[in-house]
Amino acid sequence: MALHYFPKAFMFYGTLDERMLTEKQTLPEALRYTSFLTRVLCFLALGRPDLDEHWESLQSKEEFEDVKTRLCSILTYTITAAGLLLATSGVFVTTGSPVSHFDYTSPVPYFLLFISLMLAMIAMLTSGLSMIRWLHTDRQWAQEQLKSGGYFILSYLLSIVMPMSFVGWSLNCFIFAMLITGFYSTNTVCCTFTALWLVIYVVIIGTISIEFTWKYRKSLKLR
Repeated sequence: MALHYFPKAFMFYGTLDERMLTEKQTLPEALRYTSFLTRVLCFLALGRPDLDEHWESLQSKEEFEDVKTRLCSILTYTITAAGLLLATSGVFVTTGSPVSHFDYTSPVPYFLLFISLMLAMIAMLTSGLSMIRWLHTDRQWAQEQLKSGGYFILSYLLSIVMPMSFVGWSLNCFIFAMLITGFYSTNTVCCTFTALWLVIYVVIIGTISIEFTWKYRKSLKLR
C-alpha cells in the first residue's frame, strides 16, 4: 500500500511546485493592458513597448542585477550630461558676450539660457535621486511596485525617463538660445554658421525621430 501511495504524493507535490512556479512567472494583470503613454515610457526606459521581458528579468537575481547596472549606467551618463549643461549655461548666464555682434544677453536668448540652467539643475537633482533609488532597490520591491500598477508603474518608469527628459529640454533651450543669437547677429559669417548649424540640428532631430518611430513600430510587431 505504501508503494501505491508514495508516487501519488510525489506527483501531487511536484505538480504544486510547478503550479507555484508558473504563477510566479506569469505576467501580472496590471502589466497586460497598458496605455499608450505607458508603452512609450517603457520604450524610452527599457527599449521595449511592454514590461514582459523586464518582468521576466525580475524572476532571476542575476538578470535583475544586470538590468539594475544598465539603468544606473544610464543615470550616470545623464548626471554627467546635466553637469556639463549646468556649467556651460552658468557661464553664459553670469558673463557678458565678449563680442558685440554675438549678444546673447538680449531678453529672449538670456531667458532661454536661464531656463536651460534651471532644467540642468533639475536634471541633476532627479538623476541623483533616481540613482539612490535604484541602488537601494531589490528584486522583491520592484516586483511589488509593478504588481500594484497605475501610478506605481509610471513612477517606476519615470525614475529613468524624467532625468533624460530634463537633460534633453535643457540642451534644446541652450541650442535655441544660440540659434536666436546667431540669426540676430549683424555679422554675415556668424549668420551663415548659424544657418548651417540649424540644418545639422534639423537633420539630427529628424534622423533620431525616424529611427525611434521605426524601432517602436518594429518592437510592436514582435510582441
